[in-house]
Amino acid sequence: MGLTYHHWLPVVMLILSNVFMTFAWYGHLKFPMAPLTVVILASWGIALIEYCFAVPANRMGHTVYSAAQLKTIQEVVTLSVFVVFSTVYLKEGVSLNTLIGFGFIALGAGFVFRG
Repeated sequence: MGLTYHHWLPVVMLILSNVFMTFAWYGHLKFPMAPLTVVILASWGIALIEYCFAVPANRMGHTVYSAAQLKTIQEVVTLSVFVVFSTVYLKEGVSLNTLIGFGFIALGAGFVFRG
């Protein structure tokens, strides 16, 4: 059968949604002096953009993936995006233990896609 855009487009859209959500949840950490109300409103606005990618990704993706598979894809994408975000944007290192833990989560995710 092969991969169609129904297979890969939801994954691309989940990656984009997770980039926005990671900024919504953690981007403000670089600005600890910003008022919390401003941070909440800015994060909410960014999260709205995230939803514009996530909801259609899940709707389209559910035509070829189960809900559990979509959630698994989302979790693995979230961890992958977070590692890059933490390193590049926050300038925080990612420890070997964190990478091993994330690897175990990815390994577990593999079982969701088995037979």
